[in-house]
Amino acid sequence: MSTIIKNYTYNFEDLHIKSGEIEELMGFEPGQSPEPFPELVEEGLQKAPDYTNIKGGFVIFDQAEINREKKYIRIEDQVFSPGKIVVTQLKNITLAALFTCTAGEEISTFAQKQTASGNEFLAYVLDVIGSHIADKTVEKLQQEIAAIVSDSGMGVTDPFSPGYCNWSVAEQQKLFSLLPSGFCGIKLSASSLMHPIKSVSGIIGIGTDCKQKGYQCEWCNDKECIYGRIRREKKR
Repeated sequence: MSTIIKNYTYNFEDLHIKSGEIEELMGFEPGQSPEPFPELVEEGLQKAPDYTNIKGGFVIFDQAEINREKKYIRIEDQVFSPGKIVVTQLKNITLAALFTCTAGEEISTFAQKQTASGNEFLAYVLDVIGSHIADKTVEKLQQEIAAIVSDSGMGVTDPFSPGYCNWSVAEQQKLFSLLPSGFCGIKLSASSLMHPIKSVSGIIGIGTDCKQKGYQCEWCNDKECIYGRIRREKKR
């Protein structure tokens, strides 16, 4: 398989985001968030289509070298050191898809305007929705990749991103160096922060022995991860 480059534009409706998903990300059980959040979540979801510019894309590289002993991944001229957890989860890959996606800058700008107007709760809801849009777009890209490689008898892994599972966010510099310039309208700062803010980048492994396992929080000790925090709260 030669190198494949794909990029997509999605409508907000393509992501099928439900109010319960946003409530859960805010730390509540779906359908059980206290006032005033139920109405604010619905308002945010109604307004979101007018304040999003959802884009995503990936490059599939036909060679990916995994060294489990030294815990690195080599793709073309770049060597990534994502740590033991990510390397272990990608151990069976023969190809790698580097991806990036964004909700666009409009939803963050709109949230900032709400804060300036004194609507802090709505601004918070919009911020959560923006983050979830980016994550749901990763799911869409994962489906696109799986469809491309399925005829070759291959599957895909879960996505992994710099900044999680002890993978240094600074390695986004290496990741973006392998993507087309300005891919999906996303820029990377010298400090490795993406703009628009509500953006995600990472790697999805591809191979005949690859499959999606779903995120397992015991893999990771990242105290800032919102998904891990939710799962830890539910166990209390």
